[in-house]
Amino acid sequence: MISPATIQQIQSRIDIVDVVGNFVRLRKRGGNYLGLCPFHNEKTPSFTVSPTKEIYKCFGCGKSGNSISFIMEHEKYSYVEALKWLAHRYNIEIEETDVNPEQKQRLLLHESLFAINNFAKNYFSDQLFNTEEGNDVALSYLKHRGFREEIIKKFNIGFNPSENSAFANAAIKAQYSKENLVSAGLIAERNGKIYDSYRGRIIFPIHNQSGKILGFGARLIGKNDKAPKYINTPENEIYVKGKILYGIYFARQAIDKADECLLVEGYTDVISLHQSGIENVVASGGTALTPDQLRLIKKFTNNLTIIYDGDSAGIKAALRGLDLALEEGLDVKLLLIPDNEDPDSYVNKVGAAKFSDFIKENKKDFVLFQLEVMLQEAGNDISKKSAVVNHIAATLAKLNKVEDFIKRQDYVRKISQTLNIEEEGLNDLVNKLLREKVNKVLPPVGEKLFSGEPSAVPEVEEEVAISESDKFEFAVLRALIEFGLKEWEGETVADHIFKEIEDNELEFGNENNLKVYNLYREWYLNGSKPDASGFLYYDDREISSHVVQILDLQVEISPNWKDHYDGKIFTREDLYKEEVRYALIYLKLRKVKSLIRVNQQEMQKAETEEQIIILKTHQLLKVLEIELTAELGGVIFK
Repeated sequence: MISPATIQQIQSRIDIVDVVGNFVRLRKRGGNYLGLCPFHNEKTPSFTVSPTKEIYKCFGCGKSGNSISFIMEHEKYSYVEALKWLAHRYNIEIEETDVNPEQKQRLLLHESLFAINNFAKNYFSDQLFNTEEGNDVALSYLKHRGFREEIIKKFNIGFNPSENSAFANAAIKAQYSKENLVSAGLIAERNGKIYDSYRGRIIFPIHNQSGKILGFGARLIGKNDKAPKYINTPENEIYVKGKILYGIYFARQAIDKADECLLVEGYTDVISLHQSGIENVVASGGTALTPDQLRLIKKFTNNLTIIYDGDSAGIKAALRGLDLALEEGLDVKLLLIPDNEDPDSYVNKVGAAKFSDFIKENKKDFVLFQLEVMLQEAGNDISKKSAVVNHIAATLAKLNKVEDFIKRQDYVRKISQTLNIEEEGLNDLVNKLLREKVNKVLPPVGEKLFSGEPSAVPEVEEEVAISESDKFEFAVLRALIEFGLKEWEGETVADHIFKEIEDNELEFGNENNLKVYNLYREWYLNGSKPDASGFLYYDDREISSHVVQILDLQVEISPNWKDHYDGKIFTREDLYKEEVRYALIYLKLRKVKSLIRVNQQEMQKAETEEQIIILKTHQLLKVLEIELTAELGGVIFK
């Protein structure tokens, strides 16, 4: 893990305008910066960056956060990967926390393999572009296939010479260890001699999500009946085939923007589609999909469209990953390329625009396509049709999450109509399989889980907009975080707010608001000087994201206002005492109104004598409400 000292150093060096400016063209407007949002398509800039608050906010799509969360969101990095990106950006040496010798050895091996792969990538690229053999054999082949030089360089495609140990000798001369070169799969040792693993082949580097080289795919040029057409890096400490998708580094942002991932089989399919401008595409390497690959896709989108050759082998390959994809909660579609074409040849044949239209018009729902294929194979055989029903029911039972209920019921309805069977019967079969699955995984204690049939749509929480009540709490917390250390009649704003909240027994209804308040109070009372930065880069991501919401960018005075107004223009800094006072009044007024509502409810239930006492309480509360409202200048809220 990265040490706290390194994290603190990164946080102190971060310039959010510099970080975001790497990806968004920003222009200054007042105290903030404005640009086109990188997270959704827009023509009018609504993406705002505040250097003083160190946050960004898009008023179009609602995305907001700090420098670290921007890198995480834009590059689809983990928290640690984002910190490493920032450390590299600001030339900060990363210090790791104490690790045991075994972990340290593993980390060193990982870094060694990444370094070797990077050297190999550069070597292979140099051989492709700057040697006679590379130009005549490999580059000419790639250009004949229709690949332009810029796309070849983008994907770092290279060439390994046909000489037995050209790369091996170069790597050892560069002081890379023979043992690690063998572990990386780049060289082999036989009878005391070393040989290149990928002699006379075009090399396709395979990147991880953050752009590091995990391994290589190598394609044979020309015919050789004794050698396989493609060979790949053998599995090692960093190259695990079931966790890799070719092209994910180049596709991740396009997948996020399109909210759809196109999955193909081969390297050249990915490269051809990218060259045509279709960039939300990755390759599985022609193997059955694994849970790790599907989870990698799900980091960017829930929508997966699998594109395979239209032959029977392609269909079977596509269907192999179906159940796993459903279990991961992906919405899966299938597209078969016609006329014995593959995505590479078909996009070159019809062009990018027609290929994109072909995808939209011809992709089919995976479950319903599977049913269609199975029914064709079953023909009029009753026993085979019965097996189809059982197989489809088992597939639908994979949709076992609460949020899948409506989708599952929709499938049951459509499939029942296709099979001409009773909907209730298929639903019963699916529910039976669901119960069996749950009871198998979770042995029943007392009554079985799923003992009854689900008869109603489960309640699903909906995203709720910020309530008026939350806004009042936000106002107090915003004032506390931004002005808490400022002076307030012989004490600080923080002291004043703590006293007001305690004396008036004011409460925070929102749990995260209460956490932020308690955290600030704890830091303050322990002698720290809490500020926005401490919250924005707090290690609890839920709290830091919530504080971004609290510190939401406010409407600023136009920089042109000075041209029309003489005299000083007051800022929030100048008027912080008024902001603190009003924020507390609103919180008090909220409590008084809540007490009035409770009092009115009690009045309806009370006996005659009790009603008199409750009525007097009501009158006192109304007086207090009027006084507080008067302090606000006559503004009343419901």
